[in-house]
Amino acid sequence: MDAMDSVIATRMSRVLSLQSRAFSDHPYPSFEEREVKLRALKRVIQRYQNRIVTAISADFGGRAAAETLMTEVLAPVLEIDHALHSLRGWMRRSRRRTEEMFKTNRVWVSYQPKGVVGIITPWNFPLYLSLGPLVAALAAGNRAMIKMSELSPHTTELLTEMAAQCFDEREVAVFGGEIEAAQAFSRLPFNHLIFTGSPEVGRHVMRAAAENLTPVTLELGGKSPAIVSHSGSLTRAAESIAHGKAFNSGQVCVAPDYALVPRDQVQNFATQVASAFRSMYPSVQGNADYTSIISQPHAARVTALLADTVAKGAEVIPCGDMGPGRRIPLHVVTNVRPDMKIATEELFGPILPVMAYDKLEDAIAYVASHPRPLAMYPFGFKGEELERLLTLTHAGGVSIDDWCWHVLNHDLPFGGIGNSGMGTYHGIEGFRELSHAKAVFERNPLFPMKLFYPPYGTDAQQALLKAYLGEADPSLEPESAPARPDPVAVA
Repeated sequence: MDAMDSVIATRMSRVLSLQSRAFSDHPYPSFEEREVKLRALKRVIQRYQNRIVTAISADFGGRAAAETLMTEVLAPVLEIDHALHSLRGWMRRSRRRTEEMFKTNRVWVSYQPKGVVGIITPWNFPLYLSLGPLVAALAAGNRAMIKMSELSPHTTELLTEMAAQCFDEREVAVFGGEIEAAQAFSRLPFNHLIFTGSPEVGRHVMRAAAENLTPVTLELGGKSPAIVSHSGSLTRAAESIAHGKAFNSGQVCVAPDYALVPRDQVQNFATQVASAFRSMYPSVQGNADYTSIISQPHAARVTALLADTVAKGAEVIPCGDMGPGRRIPLHVVTNVRPDMKIATEELFGPILPVMAYDKLEDAIAYVASHPRPLAMYPFGFKGEELERLLTLTHAGGVSIDDWCWHVLNHDLPFGGIGNSGMGTYHGIEGFRELSHAKAVFERNPLFPMKLFYPPYGTDAQQALLKAYLGEADPSLEPESAPARPDPVAVA
């Protein structure tokens, strides 16, 4: 660890101690206190929106302003609005029913703040993927520490300034630093840790958290399929999928990674995707509406994937000119083989493999035989076919006849399954993810609880057991019960 990361790691430990002590002194913020924090966060996001656009564009080397406003400004504001509208109800006790034999007693669940929540944020949506978990953490009454990506230094500096406008570091603190600082962050004994990133790094984060028995929420991405039906509108599907692949240059964890298309429609579909992309982006070079690849190593990875597909015999349709910079146009790929890297790696860039299927069962089998994705996008399916797709495949979330919009509807949970993650945030599920669901049983003083005390075998106990268990099968009785050793003698 270099000197700067060492300084950051020391500050992380100090701030965690400060936040933990502050939480111990005030472990259950009221609704009004939580509301004040959420409203302050909303105001600062709104005030800083133009600087947010500038900072994120500087980190990307060119990021479409409209994409930043939609995802990094509007989306967290919508999430705050939803939390403010719903929070009082989320905080109420959840009434539950006792077992019949415990009738007249009372049971409920109280949702208690966990404490200090760690949030590790990736570079692709540096504010939305830090502010989204932060909203859930604050709504649940927690304090939070945010570790930003080393690839978003301008955004890190800005978010640090924004946080200082409305929070003391005992409430919310922001950290930069390189990979070593992120590793030190994941080893801290948080009360909960949220990580958004790749499955490979997610495994390391989970191992580090396990040392402290810290519960984790992992949002990991994966190869999210778009599945086009035989009977739906090919044009509408092609347009939506082209937008999904072009948005943020495909650097989106829920982007459609590949398309499964009826065999006889593959070429027509590939042509229509290319046409839709060119209609949205007549040119990508120098186009302020088209986002750059985040860094030169990431751009080199995209071009290496394309070179691998060409070398192995794929047909590639470039949807624009490459140019000298990091704005890489969409490339639609057909004749995809299983040994190509684009068939196995999460692409996270402007490449769309188009794979053929013959029957719906084949498409379902293909998705089900691969690691479970973060999202799935069925196009043109109705009725029984749609129901089969939804019930016979697994995905973190689904948008039907479009892509990604389930993520921006904050009454829905957002999360992965299996290789694409675990746990959720957004909405009531996010509130509960970052709360401890405390089970409470309150005894009625007139309830005959001594019925369950020794000495055992009373008539009342036997009658109770018989009422609930019925008679045992006599044919299953052992010939003689084995003698139990006397614990005193054994000792």
